[in-house]
Amino acid sequence: MWPYGDNYIEDMKYISSASYIPWELLKGKTILVTGATGLIGFNLINGLLYADREKKLNLTVLALVRNLERAKDRFQGLSEDGHLRFIVGDVRKIPEIEQPIDYIVHGASQTASKAFIQEPVETILTAVYGTENMLKLAKNKKPKGFVYLSSMEVYGYPEKGHKVTEDEIGALSPLDVRNSYPLSKQLCESLCCAYAREYNVPTRILRLTQTFGPGVNYNDNRIFAELARCVLEKRDIVLKTKGETERSYLYIADAVTAILAVLLRGKDGWAYNAANEDTYCSIAEMAYKVAEMGGVNVNFEIQDIKTEGFPKTLYMDMDTTILRNLGWTWGGNILDIYIKMVQWIVDSNGK
Repeated sequence: MWPYGDNYIEDMKYISSASYIPWELLKGKTILVTGATGLIGFNLINGLLYADREKKLNLTVLALVRNLERAKDRFQGLSEDGHLRFIVGDVRKIPEIEQPIDYIVHGASQTASKAFIQEPVETILTAVYGTENMLKLAKNKKPKGFVYLSSMEVYGYPEKGHKVTEDEIGALSPLDVRNSYPLSKQLCESLCCAYAREYNVPTRILRLTQTFGPGVNYNDNRIFAELARCVLEKRDIVLKTKGETERSYLYIADAVTAILAVLLRGKDGWAYNAANEDTYCSIAEMAYKVAEMGGVNVNFEIQDIKTEGFPKTLYMDMDTTILRNLGWTWGGNILDIYIKMVQWIVDSNGK
């Protein structure tokens, strides 16, 4: 029996039915995932394990986790059949891994905006040294594919109305401490390309827009989680900026299929944008849509973006042509994503 509700199972079926993913390449293979208990890692691992059962792939997922008890609780007994194995450690100090590794997805990263300004040193060093350690491991293990999960923030601040493609990069001031996150992401991308060129490590880069959906922690401090909490708790949405930032979003199941498409079909040294281009809107527009759905209001209490860790107003309209050329596609709209996320929170009692 799969340990999650019927609504979540639909997402797993959606992932495993993606015809553009060459599932046969995963038969009998071992996949290492970092950031395993985070939103993306959690859904990726569940998607792999569900496909494993449905397609009899006999694969093994190695999940690098810092807290074993939290990991066991997060995955609700899925490790009991031996296809999910926990490795306790940290990307900055990876324990010895004896078994062969066929694929690696490196997703461990700081994600809290406030930490980018309160712990900028840790944000940078965890990203850079953690990625270096994973690339060293890949150099020794010689996997068939390595995906680094990067961010839309590497593009800096594109002009409004501009469609952002993978062959451009943003100019970011190192004197702005908030840029500890995007600058470290840029450097990690450079490391990935360097290892691909010098050591033939099969690295691919996936630049994700803001991604959410089932699996989100109830107390997540990002804007999408706060909007969902407001709906569930029947309280007004309070925006701390004018909400002028515009970007696309991505449903978590579509992020999983994007990762697998790039892992199994991507080209070494390439970067791929991942976003649902149909969801492009401002934060304020999204807040009003969610408020209408949940029967609450939107209020504004403008705060200093520098002290809160919010990025400056940006217009991030990502072009996904290169990823879609691998066969990948997205589904749904912004309200569909919220409905499914809210349902997950209800089904999991807010945990």
